Amino acid sequence: MADPALHPETQPLKQIAIDYTPEACTHCPNSNTITLTFDHRGGARWRTTTRFLYGTFSALIQCPTGNTDGLNFNLYLSSLEGDKSQDEIDFEFLGKDKTIVQTNYYTTGTGNRESIHQLGFDCSDGFHEYVIKWGPGEIVWLIDGKVVRKVERKEGEGFPEKPMFLYSSVWDASYIDEGRWTGKYVGCDAPYVCAYKDIHVPTGTALECSCDS
Repeated sequence: MADPALHPETQPLKQIAIDYTPEACTHCPNSNTITLTFDHRGGARWRTTTRFLYGTFSALIQCPTGNTDGLNFNLYLSSLEGDKSQDEIDFEFLGKDKTIVQTNYYTTGTGNRESIHQLGFDCSDGFHEYVIKWGPGEIVWLIDGKVVRKVERKEGEGFPEKPMFLYSSVWDASYIDEGRWTGKYVGCDAPYVCAYKDIHVPTGTALECSCDS
């Protein structure tokens, strides 16, 4: 279990919205657990019901087991999924290799700031903690308490500053770069279940606003 003392200005996630395929997503607020399943129905995506401006976001995640070629599973912040001018901060697992994770961030729809990190373990072999710390001057990505990347705001360069939802999804990314990014989906071990627990979001910075704006 994640130690709340390590992230004192956070609170357990109590409520989510499910953007698509609600039958492929389970959520238990009492135990603070979520599962997403990818199978013949496709995948699913959940998000917080409010946006946040800065703070610490964390979850213990166990990625799907088996041959996950083609799939992308993730934990990320976005001002609005599908908006071409979104701000975004990502952890993305690439199904072709479960010993790595990709970090990235977007400002007003522009990304191309990818970095690949060796995990030192298989992300489907048990739960590991993934943390995004986002402030007005820097972004820090941590895995199991260790900093894997830090980006400091620089004058004249884009930096995420729009309020953002916390999202997570499992989806087939086979079509991207002709399968070179995540591999090509095989599906021989479906259903694929991505499990989340001890999900925490910032305290006191939730902004009530519609996901259509």
